Amino acid sequence: MSGISPFARRDFLTRASAVASGAVLLGAADLALPAAAANRPRVYTRAEWEARPPVAPAPIIAAPDHLVVHHMAFPNSTDYSRAHAFQLSRDCQNLHMDTNGWDDTGQQLTISRGGYVMEGRNRSLEAIAQGANVMGAQTAGHNDHTLGIENEGTYVTELPTPALWKALVRTLAWLCDVYDLDPHTSIVGHRDYVTTTQCPGDALYAKLPVLRNMVAAALGASHATERTRPTVRSGLPGPRRRGDHGPAVGPDERP
Repeated sequence: MSGISPFARRDFLTRASAVASGAVLLGAADLALPAAAANRPRVYTRAEWEARPPVAPAPIIAAPDHLVVHHMAFPNSTDYSRAHAFQLSRDCQNLHMDTNGWDDTGQQLTISRGGYVMEGRNRSLEAIAQGANVMGAQTAGHNDHTLGIENEGTYVTELPTPALWKALVRTLAWLCDVYDLDPHTSIVGHRDYVTTTQCPGDALYAKLPVLRNMVAAALGASHATERTRPTVRSGLPGPRRRGDHGPAVGPDERP
């Protein structure tokens, strides 16, 4: 990217009206972002949450053109501690490797309900630092051009915690800045690519326009308001078991 970073020129407080367009729907007191939201989130590394070695190193690929929002289809835990977040990452890796038979954790990033952001698939942070991506296993048939963020919980009828939401906004703003992406066109739900799942859940999916608005406001984007609402199709398959958020690997993709 050329010029000054959107983060450097953003004055978050002067864009309160744009943020309020999202906060009204989700609770202004809960979702008002602090000024520190402009900074890169604290991402805990695989070493910090004590990841297992992968079966094989993830290949580094070109930068993503879309950022995919998922729900993990895990329980909506009320343990918001860092210790729980680290255990969540280990549990997810074990599920993906031991039950699904994948090489490693599928998604590039994970956010706990306590708002902790963690590296998922191996080499994810290395790739992001290069303005690139790693091949994941999170959106079937589209893993070669998307980056996936798993959000702890199941959001068919409930919404994420304020802590998770704030961390998700901050994380998406950071990634849009790194990859020079427009939040209104690049932030999508799993179901936008894979129509046989309701992931990230009907409730969270309905709030994606709000999410995009808040990310745009955090970036200082001039087009900080999206007035459209998504069509939330009912009857899509929900989780069949813990951790099942829909097809994550296509027939020609190595998991």
